[in-house]
Amino acid sequence: QVQLVESGGGLVQAGGSLRLSCAASGRTFSTYVVGWFRQASGKQREFVARISRSGGSRDYADSVKGRFTISRDNAKNTVYLQMNSLKPEDTDVYYCAAAGRYYSDYVSPDKYNYWGQGTQVTVSS
Repeated sequence: QVQLVESGGGLVQAGGSLRLSCAASGRTFSTYVVGWFRQASGKQREFVARISRSGGSRDYADSVKGRFTISRDNAKNTVYLQMNSLKPEDTDVYYCAAAGRYYSDYVSPDKYNYWGQGTQVTVSS
């Protein structure tokens, strides 16, 4: 089993940057694909980015491509989401999630077995 804890959220002005962290428990963290999602109240959870087990492959939502970077440090059991050039529409609760099985894609939240509690990101205009 994997437990995930997000941190790094906060309030930032448009154009600013934040780095989110997702710290995982468990010795087998490197066997999981990790994704970041975001969700506004009353809306569906939206895929943001995901990173492969080794860190060699990454996917991004079109809305964040070129602005966000996902990375991982398996020695530290941590995945990061560097968010630059933030926009007010990036305001959401951000969640990290871990997927243990192999799929052709990891966009759907249904592919993920474990979730963190979320961290709020607010971008002011």
